Amino acid sequence: MDPHLLRTFVTVAECGSFSAAASRLGYTQSAVSQHIAALENDLGTPLLSRRPVVPTASGERLLEHAGPILLRLDAARADVRRTVADPPSTLTVAASPLAARSLASRLAEVRRSHPGTELALTVCGRAEVVEGVAAGTFVLGLTDGITAPTDPLHLSDAVHLHTTATSEEDLAVALPKSHPLASRRGLSLGDLVDARWIDAPDLAAPLTALRAAAGSDALHPAITYNGTDLHTLLALIEAGHGLAVLPRSAVTEDLAAVALTNPRLVHRTELVRTDLATPAAKSLAATFSNHQ
Repeated sequence: MDPHLLRTFVTVAECGSFSAAASRLGYTQSAVSQHIAALENDLGTPLLSRRPVVPTASGERLLEHAGPILLRLDAARADVRRTVADPPSTLTVAASPLAARSLASRLAEVRRSHPGTELALTVCGRAEVVEGVAAGTFVLGLTDGITAPTDPLHLSDAVHLHTTATSEEDLAVALPKSHPLASRRGLSLGDLVDARWIDAPDLAAPLTALRAAAGSDALHPAITYNGTDLHTLLALIEAGHGLAVLPRSAVTEDLAAVALTNPRLVHRTELVRTDLATPAAKSLAATFSNHQ
């Protein structure tokens, strides 16, 4: 299976359009159509319905494999290049939105100790941090999520990365102060099965993770927020669009923050990296050990 064809297929499935995929990939629409036809011929089955452009049942199954396959290839390419290329002159760092809050002082330390180092910080989604570090786009990443106390985050089955826990924090249910449950000292997910939820997968605890932790499919979003701006999410909560589970420190005084008591979960932040080739990268990684 040609990885170039596979990447084209994934892009078309994401865009829902051959022309949009061609624009993203820098191909002609005819070339994209030829890629999809060649892949379908190789596998002996249609992968995309054309009107509308959506994956078939076979295409859905291929998508489950495609992400890990392409990530593994990107990671292999980056790993080989690191053996022959000079260390990068710019320290590229990625962080998920909540994890980025702890970076400012640490980047200042690196600039003081390595004044000639150029820094580039990208704030992006949790999966993008992990995939970018694996693919060599970023030297270091800082990502976050929810897990049982002391358990590591589940980041990727496709590649192995070095991870270091940098912090763990209690979780709280963020809700308007006028909400009937705002005066409670603690809440379980069982108390909230009928609540209006905001699903913000790159900021709050994703509802998929909360359902898995609760062993219930009863938590449903009233609204999905795919952005990465914490202030926007908090404004949505304050306006009554729904609840969200966040680390306690992320909830402002304008909202009520009621401890999540059951199931017992924590907000965990982890440093993600491959091999560190520059003194500046090693210094930044060391600041997380020094501050724990």
